[in-house]
Amino acid sequence: MLLSPALAAPLPVTPVPAARAIQPGATLTPQPKRAEFPTGTLPLSGLGVRVVGNAPELGWAVRDLRTEWKTRLGAGLPDGGSRSVVIGTRADAGLAARAKAAGLLTEAAEGYALWVDATGAYVVGADAKGAYSGAQTLRQLLTPGGLRFARVQDAPALRQRVAMLYLDSSSQPVNDRLIPMLAQLKYNAVLVMSNYVQWDVAKAGGWAHPGGATKAEAARVARLAREHGMEVIPLIETLGHVGWMFHGGRNLDLVQDPDSQSPFAYDTLNPQTYERVVLPVLREAVEVFKPKVLHIGHDEVRNRDRFPARANGKAVGFEKLFVDDMLKLHGFLKSRGVGTMIWHDAAFADSVVDTLPARLPKDIQVAYWNYEPGADFPMLARIKAAGFPVLGASWHEPGNAEGQARAAAGAGAVGMIQTRWAGYFGNGSLWDGAAEQSVAYVRGGASFWNPAGKPVDAEAVFRDLYAPGTYRNTVGHLVNLTPLVTRKLTDEGGKGWILKGPDTDLRNLPTGTVRVGAYRFDVRGAVMLRGNRAAARELPERVTVELGRKAEALAFLHTTGWPAATNREVVGRYEVRYADGSVQNVPLEYGRHLRAWTDTVPTSLVAAPGWAGRTRDGLEVNVPVLEWTNPKPGVAIQSVTLVSEGKGANPTLIGLTLIGGGR
Repeated sequence: MLLSPALAAPLPVTPVPAARAIQPGATLTPQPKRAEFPTGTLPLSGLGVRVVGNAPELGWAVRDLRTEWKTRLGAGLPDGGSRSVVIGTRADAGLAARAKAAGLLTEAAEGYALWVDATGAYVVGADAKGAYSGAQTLRQLLTPGGLRFARVQDAPALRQRVAMLYLDSSSQPVNDRLIPMLAQLKYNAVLVMSNYVQWDVAKAGGWAHPGGATKAEAARVARLAREHGMEVIPLIETLGHVGWMFHGGRNLDLVQDPDSQSPFAYDTLNPQTYERVVLPVLREAVEVFKPKVLHIGHDEVRNRDRFPARANGKAVGFEKLFVDDMLKLHGFLKSRGVGTMIWHDAAFADSVVDTLPARLPKDIQVAYWNYEPGADFPMLARIKAAGFPVLGASWHEPGNAEGQARAAAGAGAVGMIQTRWAGYFGNGSLWDGAAEQSVAYVRGGASFWNPAGKPVDAEAVFRDLYAPGTYRNTVGHLVNLTPLVTRKLTDEGGKGWILKGPDTDLRNLPTGTVRVGAYRFDVRGAVMLRGNRAAARELPERVTVELGRKAEALAFLHTTGWPAATNREVVGRYEVRYADGSVQNVPLEYGRHLRAWTDTVPTSLVAAPGWAGRTRDGLEVNVPVLEWTNPKPGVAIQSVTLVSEGKGANPTLIGLTLIGGGR
């Protein structure tokens, strides 16, 4: 470590043919109700596709299969072929007979039979939607050598499986990736947050937000969702959460609480609320989205401002104000052939639950949100018993979507909604900033389809579906870090890892040449650097890894001994020095490029999933992988120096692999 760069010898490396290997996942998501995988693969050579029937969903299925072939293999999937991928429904007597003979025929709505054998691949839907869902499963059987043999019979447990997305001026590239991904996860509806669409009435009134999506973009997203098999449910928050109608200081005469510093609710007793703002917006939303159901919010109405606040409102009382507003909006939508959906919390609050719901039309769909993990959600059954169609609504806590989906299925709920409360004017947070909410789409999709399914590696699945890569292996070199190790991964006698003893260490992380996620590393121990914790103060501030090799990218298996005080705190850096004397600095932001081994919830997907396991005493732990693309692949990397800022989160390098390149 103390030698000058000119004199230091490179560390030993091991060449490998698959330093990075992007390969198909081993499990299906969502997990089918019944699946068998006989030994064998249907070769790709001579394989084509044949559609039996003319439903739009069958064409969408072929489109998605061809996308998979192109993305994963860089190849086409032609029509016909000497062997075929056959897609159809049981409406065709021949296909129904073949599915029955295979023992896989299903008549359940959106169900499908799928089998792959030496004669070809077959997807037979109970209906056209089922055929489309079956095609999403078939995509997951594709490997570089062909389609895995399989026998699948499947159908959803919940009728409505809804994912929430956002519309704003920056949402197009996100939604263009997200919507096809949601279809792969077998969602069949999207809840589209649409408050800030630039409605004509908003532009004319001067309260259109410049960051809002255009009406043309809203219509395009609705079309894209439908072409991926998903119903579109616009969400326009009304009664509460209506800051959108007061943008630019407009419409302040319609505020419920005149003393509010940040207007939250509107005045239901002022006719102009409806004539000037609310009903014109709903009218435009119906024209643009052409929905069967529109979600009008109505949640947290009394959580922020006084409601009622005005004297005339106090004389009427909250319950009547709420019900009258609901009846007005419900009637307006019903006259246009559109159903109404609301959140549950205001209408079913403890103070009004015995009286208010009885005054509402029973065709209103009620979405019950509860964001805690668990198995007991009695309000689902209570809302259903009151006569309303009910859906559960989950968020990002592990165990929340899974537990509530099981409860929803048991209570006879209409379905489930996977919410996401990050996206307005920052849709990029889906990948980098609020990734814990994005990853939850996978857990939601898996559990809404099959609540009895096994847990999935949601982070890895999300990355693979949202940003799919070509199936290929890339050569590289594994660096042996043994001469630089400062801490063992084990902690016998409180003298290794973080000095906490053998029950709290990384002993279960495999050592030697190991596959970690999509990467291979040579793991020998930890190059842990200085931090401000007592257990890390005596460690070095920097360590230099001598290389003397070219590379297209560097993969770092790294973590920190302890969490940082805040996300995005810079806790260190890599200094990449080239043979030509130039240097590239790679900053290490906590939560973005690396995180503590005990911090298992990703807020960013800049770093990839690496190793995950448990300590001896059962604590869940993980070590992510950061792949850094080398901007100068033609110049040898002389060295990489890991530098610590000496903060609470101290950088710790466990593995380093050179991707591509050579001498």
